[in-house]
Order: sequence, then structure tokens, then C-alpha cells
Amino acid sequence: MKTPWWWATRNPLALALAPLGLVTAAITARRVKKPGFDAGIPVYCAGNATAGGTGKTILVLDLLTRLPGRPFALTRGYRGRLPGPILVNPSLHTAADIGDEALLLAAAAPTIVAADREAGARLAIARGATAIVMDDGLQNPTLTKTCAILVIDGTYGFGNLLVLPAGPLREPAATAAARCHAALIIGEDTKNIAAMLPGNLPILRAALIPHCTKNITDQRVIAFAGIGRPEKFFASAETLGAHLVAKIPFPDHHVYTEQDAKNLLAQAKSQNALLLTTTKDLVKLPAILAAATTPVTVTLTWQNPAARDAVLQARPGGSAPWTQAKG
Repeated sequence: MKTPWWWATRNPLALALAPLGLVTAAITARRVKKPGFDAGIPVYCAGNATAGGTGKTILVLDLLTRLPGRPFALTRGYRGRLPGPILVNPSLHTAADIGDEALLLAAAAPTIVAADREAGARLAIARGATAIVMDDGLQNPTLTKTCAILVIDGTYGFGNLLVLPAGPLREPAATAAARCHAALIIGEDTKNIAAMLPGNLPILRAALIPHCTKNITDQRVIAFAGIGRPEKFFASAETLGAHLVAKIPFPDHHVYTEQDAKNLLAQAKSQNALLLTTTKDLVKLPAILAAATTPVTVTLTWQNPAARDAVLQARPGGSAPWTQAKG
């Protein structure tokens, strides 16, 4: 879906929908009170309070490189047809089977897709996991979290501060933060997010750094993306020096068709431009389009690695040893 326009401000439509947001908040509050399964190994959760992209998957990828032993990623496989639990096999499974995020994660570490997070955790343990890193799931109580991190887009914050469908929040921001061990603000905090969070909550900060396998400086580029906030990707492409002749947003988790491929290839030819997309989108492209498209990857650069490590080393309720993280 595309982010509804009324989520940005407290406009008349958003305020009219606000009573429905109270219902959503009440349902979520009742659900998260349920006890979860204790996996017996550390469970890290990259969660958020809002619908849409905040950088959770990027955080999961970062954490998977830092944890000792054999950490597994756990995701529900959004938009995939297989409910799991299933261990992802990138040579066998497609985005249609398990979702785009699962394929991206599986390139970095063993990944379990499971709509039932407890069942997913049990499968991970059976396959030798020494830790689990959840991509999303803060509002899912079926698995006890050792360390939950609230991920926030610094330039978007919490939108209009209203709960779905009136705003982007899945639950009130303060309620979500109260169940977390730290918050991570990605990018410049233009919304004064830190002031909205509990005073005792550790706040981590990081920036998204884009990388491209090709030198696209001054290159004519058509950038397209089907992520939560495509404008973030377009801005990243521009920081790499690309000259964007077109910016084409698709809905989040868009399933690319052969017609999409024909249209994009034709537009690139007519404008003598390079096609550019995210790694998350690349795994869903028809083969002919994927072969003609250059991906941009992003990594996290931490403002204070020591503060990050202090949060991770605390391991509230955890039992597995921690080794010094890479920088």
C-alpha cells in the first residue's frame, strides 16, 4: 500500500478517523499482554510503532553480523504464500513464496519464515540457532523478546501521532517504547523524536549509507522502488551523484509484473538512462528486468558504537555469551 496522505498531519479526515484508532490501540494493548514462548536463547527484535518502512530489515542485517555463534533471522514473510515455519532456501524459494524481506535476510544468515513466531523460533532452535533476530514483531506477543529495539525514521517520526487508520501508528508510541530496551533513530531527528520517548530509554542513532556496484555519478538514472517510503531511496540515489531523470514509486511490497518490466525497460531505452532500485526490490523483478537493473544497498553507520554495544551486551533475560561486535 502507499502511505495515505492524511497520516502526515492532523487534518479533518485524520481527526474523523481518530475514534477508530482508539479501537486499534485497545486491541493491540490486549493482545500484547499475552505471555510469550521463552526460546531459551537470546531473541532480538527490530520493531516499530508505525506502519511502513523505518529501517527494521537494515537493522536486522546489521545485528546478524554482530552476534556470535549462529544467529538466525525470523520474519513472517509478508506477502509470501507459505505460512511456514520454513527454513528459507534462496535457490528454491521465490519472493512469491516467502516475501522479499526473507530473501534479503537469507543472503546474510539462516532465515526462518513463520506466521507463528513461536513455531518459527522452535524450528530455528532445532536447526542450531544460538540467537534469533526478529524482523518486526514488536506487537506480536507469541515470542518473548530478550532485547527489543524501537526503530524510528528520523525524518518521519510518528507521523501525525494518531493510531491506524487515522495515522501510521500501530499503537501509541509511548506504549510501544515502554516494551523496548532501546530506540534507534535512523537519520537526522527532524521531528524531535527523542523528546517523545521515555526519559530512561536508551536512544541510539545511526545513518543509512548507500552503496552501488557501479559508479553512477552524473549518470542518467531512472530510480524505482516499492518500499515503505520510496522517497528515501530516491534521496540516497542522489547522494551517490546520480542524475535522476525519473522517480517511480510503487506500493510497498509491490509484486512486479512482466508489464512493469516492459514499461521500465522501454522508458530506460527512450531516455537513455540506467535503471536503479533497492536490493529488496531486485529479488522480485522478472529476470529480464533484474538483468538490466543496478541495485543500491544500504548499511548502518552508528553514531556511538559503544552505546549500541552496551544495549546489546545488557541482554535483559538472555543467557548466551556476547563477543565484542565489529565496528
